[in-house]
Amino acid sequence: MSVFRTKSVEQSIRDTDEPEYQLKKRLSALDLTVFGVGVIIGAGIFTVTGRAAQQYAGPAIVLSFMVGALCCGLAALCYAEFASTVPVSGSAYTFSYATLGEIIAWIIGWDLLLELMLGASVVAQGWSQYASLFLGKIGVDWPASLASGSHFDLLAFLLVAVLTVVVSIGIKESMRVNLVLVVIKVFIVLFVIVAGLGYIKGSNYHPFIPPPEHTKAVSGLTAPLIQTLFGLTPSTYGALGIVAGASLVFFAYIGFDVVATTAEEARNPSRDLPIGIIASLVICTLLYMGVSAVITGMVKYDQIDPKAALASAFESVGKGGYATLVAAGAVAGLTTVVMTLIIGATRVVFAMSRDWLLPPGLGRTNARTGTPLRITIAIGTAVALVASLTPIGKLEEMVNIGTLTAFILVSLAVPILRTRRPDLKRSFKVPLSPVLPWLSALICFYLTLNLSVETWLRFLVWMVVGFVVYGSYGYRNARLAGRPRDDDVPSLSTT
Repeated sequence: MSVFRTKSVEQSIRDTDEPEYQLKKRLSALDLTVFGVGVIIGAGIFTVTGRAAQQYAGPAIVLSFMVGALCCGLAALCYAEFASTVPVSGSAYTFSYATLGEIIAWIIGWDLLLELMLGASVVAQGWSQYASLFLGKIGVDWPASLASGSHFDLLAFLLVAVLTVVVSIGIKESMRVNLVLVVIKVFIVLFVIVAGLGYIKGSNYHPFIPPPEHTKAVSGLTAPLIQTLFGLTPSTYGALGIVAGASLVFFAYIGFDVVATTAEEARNPSRDLPIGIIASLVICTLLYMGVSAVITGMVKYDQIDPKAALASAFESVGKGGYATLVAAGAVAGLTTVVMTLIIGATRVVFAMSRDWLLPPGLGRTNARTGTPLRITIAIGTAVALVASLTPIGKLEEMVNIGTLTAFILVSLAVPILRTRRPDLKRSFKVPLSPVLPWLSALICFYLTLNLSVETWLRFLVWMVVGFVVYGSYGYRNARLAGRPRDDDVPSLSTT
């Protein structure tokens, strides 16, 4: 038995018919697009835009968003091909199991679990901050002892608890809640763009690309890995500033890959999944570019408030009341992000449980709701506790390195599966393969080098823990190990 044993595409698809591990196919292309928009548009549009413009690119932040979109677009094409070819829950985990082998699939699954659960916890804390701000603006004083930054963040805990209940009820019901909240936040984003057009000053766009400036190199564990390895000192503005801004705003796009985790619940996955993944990315790119153009036109780039760019921009033109709408949009926006990240985490663990790399009893779905209740409750509880009790602000980059690692392996897996299984029906194909998938992997790897040394060290520790779990349980108990137990559901994937 090899740690690189692969699970065929046919096996993965047949396993979706097992009665006790069967998800309901209820999602349309519109559901998947809204799902993608819901998770992509979050804290990024309210915070990252201003910081990237003020510190890195100036008005050329619009170009940074274009570069970031192109980078994400390459990875999105790879996800779209895989999701339409292997319409099974688990996203990059399932794709890797069919191409790169079990150990790589485990690494990705463990990696995605870190990304999605920690991401949900981080965003829940951000939601708590905006919720407290919004409550204050409408005259409700929330106790500081129970808000973000306290020993127990009650708002974050309550948010995750409520969303866990919603996700447990059913995927279609979750999508209905998601649709309402997405409509609200998209409306507010469009309102910001339209309302801000009247306050744009042409002089604020000059220079559009500010002259480059060298910044002081960061030392120690907080230094980017690329600086530690190669001695490259960072710079801001100019052409390199646009690239640096793209590295930052790239993370505002993170989330479209979560759409692939719901592949098994799509009515027509071969058509709907590529539409959902690519359409959500295009919509969010246009909104991001619109907001960045308005903000840098309203306020000179070096005077932008990096912590509250949208609210402060309107306050600077005497429209402080609009800050309430911005806070409401952030509350709605971050709510959908937390919910979709919880859904993504449950689907990844569900796929690993069905393959017996984790205890199979966890993944059995409820006959009435069609959802894996045990996994949903367990993940919701963990996210709620981490969000409410842990000061995890410094761990945000862990989400980024987890996402980029998944992007790299999915990109590499596309040409591998093309070579090994040219007979598979592919409703969507990445153009110019293998060049574009290789380019996607290379760009994502470059972006990981821009993360700090301490982020890499924490990531390695997490992966060591994952290898211990795999070695002590997953390797011996996996379905492909050929050791089924009497109380387990028999596999439908035997050949």
